[in-house]
Amino acid sequence: MSLMTLLYPAFILAILLVFVHAIFGLEIIKRGVIFTDLAIGQFAAIGVAVSLLFFEGSYAFLLTFIFALLGASLIAFASHRVKHIEAFIGMLYALGASGIILLLSNTTQGTELFNKLQATDILFTTLEDLSEPFLLYTVVATLFFTLYHRLSGMAKEMLFFGLLALTVTSSVQLAGVLVVFILLIVPAFLALLQLRFKPLFFAWGIGSLLVVTSMILSYTMDLPTGYTIVFISSLIGVLSSLLI
Repeated sequence: MSLMTLLYPAFILAILLVFVHAIFGLEIIKRGVIFTDLAIGQFAAIGVAVSLLFFEGSYAFLLTFIFALLGASLIAFASHRVKHIEAFIGMLYALGASGIILLLSNTTQGTELFNKLQATDILFTTLEDLSEPFLLYTVVATLFFTLYHRLSGMAKEMLFFGLLALTVTSSVQLAGVLVVFILLIVPAFLALLQLRFKPLFFAWGIGSLLVVTSMILSYTMDLPTGYTIVFISSLIGVLSSLLI
């Protein structure tokens, strides 16, 4: 069985993740609230932890969405009330991360579960795993492109953070908090460094190239997939910012 035959469902999932996260990533960088998605992701991961600990994995999507929406709502509200918003988001991230540790501290698999929540192995995704994220991300992208630029004020903020929370709810369960953060920030950041191509199209292209390359490297060198994606993408982002 060839590498492409074995891994193409995972490649499709990775490209889907890049597609939807680049849309939000460009907006997050323009807003200057870089750690928004990381904080929301940590809150979403609390929902996953609660599902695993208290409901044996049941109600995972609902609980994850509730916590992700809570984090997003707090940031949306604070954007209009808090002077140093980045400090607030940093504290929110610390609250979420420490909350996960406290929840998992008395479990025998606490460290393993925490690592899984940060970066999941998506390498052996099956075709059956693709239908839900494909449908969800299509709906999210359609709502964003149709409504976002028509709204203003709090309605625009709530749409943005609500759609972001819905996206993170799914992607944190599929890929992990750190992978979600990297897919939101690095492709968008690289796209904004160049002026030749439209930022969104460039972000889609470079993000897809990075994740597929990372997954092939992960498979051939037997490395953890999620952390390989985070490392390679972060490395390219750092080097690009210093050299371009």
